[in-house]
Amino acid sequence: MNAEDIETIAVLGAGNMGHGIAEVAALAGYEVRLRDINEELVESGYDDIEWSLGKLEERDQLSEEEADAALDRVTPVVELEEAVADVDFVIEVVPEKMDIKQDVYREVEEHAPDEALFVTNTSSLSITDLAEVTDRPERFCGMHFFNPPVRMQLVEVIAGAETAEETLDTVEALAEGFGKTPVRVRKDSPGFIVNRVLVPLMNEAAWLVEEDVATIAEVDSATKFDMGLPMGSFELADQVGIDVGYHVLEYMHETLGEAYEPCPLLAEKVEAEELGKKTGKGFYDYENGKGADVPTDAGTEEIESRLLAVMANEVAKLIGNDVAPASDIDEAVMLGAGFPSGPAKLADERGLDDLHATLDDLHDETGAARYAPADYLGEAAQSGGFYDRNGDGDEVAFENIEVSYPGEQVGRVALDRTHRMNTIDLDLLDELSAAIDRLEADDDVRAILLVGAGDQAFSAGADVQSMAASAAPLDAIELSKKGQQTFGKLQECDMPVVAGIDGYCLGGGMELATCADLRIATERAEFGQPELDLGLLPGWGGTQRLQQIVGMGRAKEIILTAERYEAEEMAEFGFVNEVVDGDLESAAFDQAAALAAGPPIAQKFTKRAMLRGWEDTDAGLEIESQAFGHLVNTDDLMEGVTAFMGDSEPEFEGK
Repeated sequence: MNAEDIETIAVLGAGNMGHGIAEVAALAGYEVRLRDINEELVESGYDDIEWSLGKLEERDQLSEEEADAALDRVTPVVELEEAVADVDFVIEVVPEKMDIKQDVYREVEEHAPDEALFVTNTSSLSITDLAEVTDRPERFCGMHFFNPPVRMQLVEVIAGAETAEETLDTVEALAEGFGKTPVRVRKDSPGFIVNRVLVPLMNEAAWLVEEDVATIAEVDSATKFDMGLPMGSFELADQVGIDVGYHVLEYMHETLGEAYEPCPLLAEKVEAEELGKKTGKGFYDYENGKGADVPTDAGTEEIESRLLAVMANEVAKLIGNDVAPASDIDEAVMLGAGFPSGPAKLADERGLDDLHATLDDLHDETGAARYAPADYLGEAAQSGGFYDRNGDGDEVAFENIEVSYPGEQVGRVALDRTHRMNTIDLDLLDELSAAIDRLEADDDVRAILLVGAGDQAFSAGADVQSMAASAAPLDAIELSKKGQQTFGKLQECDMPVVAGIDGYCLGGGMELATCADLRIATERAEFGQPELDLGLLPGWGGTQRLQQIVGMGRAKEIILTAERYEAEEMAEFGFVNEVVDGDLESAAFDQAAALAAGPPIAQKFTKRAMLRGWEDTDAGLEIESQAFGHLVNTDDLMEGVTAFMGDSEPEFEGK
């Protein structure tokens, strides 16, 4: 079954996650049957959907007609047979207990159509074990949404031992149809990606307090303001529910061994029913106290090192066991947990050698299994990092781009297929992705300059021969995703990116330029998105990213008319920041060098807040406020203030 064949979806469970997933599916245009074990629970879930749609309408995120249409697509149901009869897709969202979920699937198997796909929203339980009680393990996988589903972007798509590749592809396509970002979990492993990183981090935070190494305030200060995470570890546990993390940890302990032994402090909180915000008290008091009042400067180097080391170890286990690559882990944790940077990247920036040594010392000192370094952590440390930062591993030989270092902390990337006007093919996408990783890992590079080689084009778009070679729909989808991901990596790069544009900047070339932070063009530069003249549409992010720069109206004009535009006109639209009539390379380099001299930490957080804010204003504001708190403790701030008071130029070091 393909995603386009899915029309009707059964959501089993009408609680917070269930009614949220049902709302997401209904908003995406699917007919939804919302089922729970009694009328009261079903109606409560339905009422919550109606309330949520009303809020979206109040915020002008939906029209009244769209809200009413979405609600009309939801049918409350109590009888299981009625809920799953003739549906194409079943999403189970019942309590996180293996026996309860298996009982549900045994009954669903009796009544659901033979061709229907089954998915579970479990946050940690074995997909393989759940699938065993059905007659369709090849059409069964995990589809883990994050709370609240209407707002959270991430969906983990988890393979069971017998899940067919076609099933995973369909579920990922469905998640995209829901407006979400799917991340593939390639192997059925407890905690999957996000919880596998977060829960041991929460556990280690608790052990630090249990063993009198630190206080709750010190741990949360280090987590929130030294590591730059969105919340303190204990603050996050209270927000999610201490019992939720504890039960995931229990399951991981049972299945993965002593390294995941729950800290007694967590057990005490669960036994006392002090579960966090939902009970009014957890690690912080939300009824009679100030709640999570985290100090900005109470963290210590020891706390940060231990937490980072434990986190890096979990990343190493995920990569080493082929659960997910570093890039997917980083994307999942950033989307699902709001990290401003991925855990693999954070570990690489700190240095895997140092983190490995921290674990070794703690293991020798305490004998605790949780500090035993993963084999892959040592391998990654030797190769330069999770992203093979030092190039000691599989080095990419650049044939379609040129990477150079013209000075002033600028890394230059030139698209170099002059014989084909720098058109973009699969090989160039691979090389560009590797180049971005290399430049981000280089401490001597603080801005990227992107240009096209030769004197004909920045890039005339996608290589038509590559498009023809990917004529099959599934291959074309993969080509689109690859371009979206590579260009997205450039857009999300922590450093400022300047595009110097001369000659043709068309189609995929313009989509690439859209991902730069600033664009400088010559008078003879020519822009356009001609895809619709070919019967296509911009497939490398152009339908989404262009409107962020020029607005919806101008983006529609550029894409739907498929016309060509001169540089001056694109400057009027707000796409081009500067038009030059002289030496483009010098002007673009000067701009990149000026940005490279800026405060790198503040630049990084500014880009992240603006990017996330476009997707979700509340998320952007949260990153902004957390970053503001983090920045007040940086050396760069003191340098900036001192230079301002002394009327001199600051020399920012990114500290």
